[in-house]
Amino acid sequence: MLSAAREVALPRVLVAAPASGHGKTTIAVGIMAALSRRGLVVSPAKVGPDYIDPGYHALATGRPSRTLDPWLVGEERVAPLLARGSTHPVTADVAVLEGVMGLLDGRLGTDGFASSAHVAALTRTPVVLVVDISSTSRTVAATVHGLARIDPALEVVGVVLNKAGTPRHGAEARRAVEGVGVPVWGVLPRDAAMHVPSRHLGLVPAAERGRAAATLDHIAGVAEEHLDLDALLAAASGAPPLETAPWSPARALGREPAPLPDDAPVVAVAGGRAFTFRYPETVELVEAAGARVVEVDPARDTVLPERTCGLYLGGGFPEVHARALATNRELVGQIGAVVAAGMPTIAECAGMLYLAQSLDDHPMIGSLPARAAMGRRLTLGYREGVSLTDSVLGPAGTTVTGHEFHRTTTDPPAGTAAAWRLGDRDEGFALDPAGTGRATLIASYLHTHWAGSPAVASSFVDAVRELDRTSTRRGAGGVAPTQGPTQDLVGRRDPTTQGAPRGPKGHPSRTAPTRGTSPSGAGASQETPIDPLRHHGDAEVGEELVDLAVNVRLEQPPAWLAAALRDELDAVAAYPDPTAARDALAARHGLRREQVLPTSGGAEAFTLLARALRPLDAVVVHPQFTEPEAALRAAGHEVRRVLLRADEGFALTPDALAEIGDADLVVVGNPTNPTGVLHPADVLRSLARPGRVLLVDEAFVDAVPHEAETLLTGDLDGVLVVRSLTKAWAVAGVRAGYLAGDPELVAALAAHQPHWSVGSLALRVMTETATPRALAEAGRAAQETAVWRRHLLDGLHALGVPTAGADAPFVLAQVGTGVHAALRDAGWAVRRGDTFPGLDPTWVRVAVRDPLTVDGLLRELGHLLHRRTA
Repeated sequence: MLSAAREVALPRVLVAAPASGHGKTTIAVGIMAALSRRGLVVSPAKVGPDYIDPGYHALATGRPSRTLDPWLVGEERVAPLLARGSTHPVTADVAVLEGVMGLLDGRLGTDGFASSAHVAALTRTPVVLVVDISSTSRTVAATVHGLARIDPALEVVGVVLNKAGTPRHGAEARRAVEGVGVPVWGVLPRDAAMHVPSRHLGLVPAAERGRAAATLDHIAGVAEEHLDLDALLAAASGAPPLETAPWSPARALGREPAPLPDDAPVVAVAGGRAFTFRYPETVELVEAAGARVVEVDPARDTVLPERTCGLYLGGGFPEVHARALATNRELVGQIGAVVAAGMPTIAECAGMLYLAQSLDDHPMIGSLPARAAMGRRLTLGYREGVSLTDSVLGPAGTTVTGHEFHRTTTDPPAGTAAAWRLGDRDEGFALDPAGTGRATLIASYLHTHWAGSPAVASSFVDAVRELDRTSTRRGAGGVAPTQGPTQDLVGRRDPTTQGAPRGPKGHPSRTAPTRGTSPSGAGASQETPIDPLRHHGDAEVGEELVDLAVNVRLEQPPAWLAAALRDELDAVAAYPDPTAARDALAARHGLRREQVLPTSGGAEAFTLLARALRPLDAVVVHPQFTEPEAALRAAGHEVRRVLLRADEGFALTPDALAEIGDADLVVVGNPTNPTGVLHPADVLRSLARPGRVLLVDEAFVDAVPHEAETLLTGDLDGVLVVRSLTKAWAVAGVRAGYLAGDPELVAALAAHQPHWSVGSLALRVMTETATPRALAEAGRAAQETAVWRRHLLDGLHALGVPTAGADAPFVLAQVGTGVHAALRDAGWAVRRGDTFPGLDPTWVRVAVRDPLTVDGLLRELGHLLHRRTA
């Protein structure tokens, strides 16, 4: 139901482009953020079915972004939804709409229906074009001229030229475009820092990006510097009033707006970093229909909200965070129980994957008789769906419009009772697990915009309220942490295992061993190792465990590095020649070739040190990586330990420096593994003196922004620095490292290195990762790691867990005796601390991971610590 039309004054522009990839998302978000910086209230909107870009819109403006898609919601609702976004919750000063694909590209076979041009015409919104000029100059004028003249209903008011190689290049393109009568509002240079990482379905959602806010701030600054925002605002103010009333969720349902009663039933809506995709109108319609929406994070929350009588599981990337979701066993069990008991549940795309038996072999909830996995082909397109059975969304024959957007597949692709008929195929699952007489669970790949099908929202909430009334009559009052309408099932029984608690793979639980091997048989985790100095993080992991024990930043090498390694395979018949790698590494640090030696990982450098030197008093500063001491002892050297103290922050205090005394070999890490302490370079330099070799293990300094405190920027007399490339670039199996420093010491160690000990693949890693492009990428990764580490540290501190340093891709945490084993039993592998000299079993080392994975660990750790103090 639409209200009577009225005029809504709204300055506005639509940011479009000739095609995808020209940078319209970056520019649109930059405009939004820059205008918000000025104190303006900006209303964001997106043309076309998209969940990811609106996340960045919301981050830039502080308001939800409205999706304007004539196919999904109907032409008649596009302007009202734009008006809703501009007036709710408060009236905006300006609206910025981001287009989709090319300006004229819409639904195939419809002459541009649902294109950016279509929405601009429906809303009479002026258009600003973003054009990538990286591979052209004057020819861009023809593109702009054609787009500005092709449709009389369009008003192209300005152009932004993106990715200019040089000022001269940009000026040439500007003159050409202005020559055809279209003003140029800015020329932006190429800027890698404006890059937003991509994933298999597009950009990485803002909710998952640790550096999203920092990137956004940078983009806003670039927009302010290079764009004529005043001209843009002037053009936006020239847009005519919208001749429509704002869309109202209550009136769309055929009722008057009314406040929610205090006793309204709850619909739990999946959120957090794994479930970032849903339309704001979905929530608004559910609440207008009489249910309260409460967000639940399946990675962190362990119980559904009280009075939950319905579930809405929308879109996202559960495949990226499958292990964090699977290890939240309490919530997994509760959701499985309430779904089995007939709670109205809608699961769209990611939500369906979450309810499947497994996702890429990770156990999921198991409510659906299907397994899901990543596929090779992208499924993308508009769909019209017809329901095949009576369900909580309405009677059989209910018609909706929606879209599909996924790379995963399910086996089987549809249930015996499918959710929808999409053209000539059936799709999804319509299940009635409790035998209610209609399907209470609808799970499919189809994303629907409920503003275009408000009847399904009304039907769903009616079913929710019916369950709430039944629960109230039974005295349960909805789902609670320990009781509810299905209190014999909630939170404890998994229907796929007849009530047995779930193990890490979804099988009936078995106690994970606390001595001997891990559940996968991969290494001794709790039993005291035969040689603690030879115990490393890879012995802690197993295929059934979430790995926070090994400090590898990526799951696989970047695509460009993997391609280089594949290319190198064509030359592996020849013996490896380290010359090019040695030169690349020397140039990377401003050193001479004779100051650098490629090694088979950082570990070989320690063996060469032990073979080449004959120290009389060798000191290893602990706690630190144990391989240097192990190598020295294996070569027959005595080793004296200097133990840094936890109560002094594991710092190199004056007392510790004095204890080193007259040692002729000193080995220290920076940042130190496992403490994460970054020692000041000046303090380390004070250890260098005639007659002493100072070896600094900088295996993790590339995770420190700007490689602060490295010793490779100053005097290297008597100094050796060891670097590793395997962790940062996910090539641990290749064994790529190097040492650098005093050329006489480098030559002495090189004399003990076997011929061809460093293979051609490792040498290629060295040359590829020493390039400016790779160093820039490593710098961005270090910044993101710092944000992720702060998230981990803040979470640990909130739990009252003491930590050590804060400058490495891992955190040393004092969690207490027995917690390491208990975390393994819960499915989490962290590195035990007691094999490091100077630490006891209360310490663990936790690798920094993305915030969602960290949230899962914090969830389990919080449970363990709470049970210990309860």
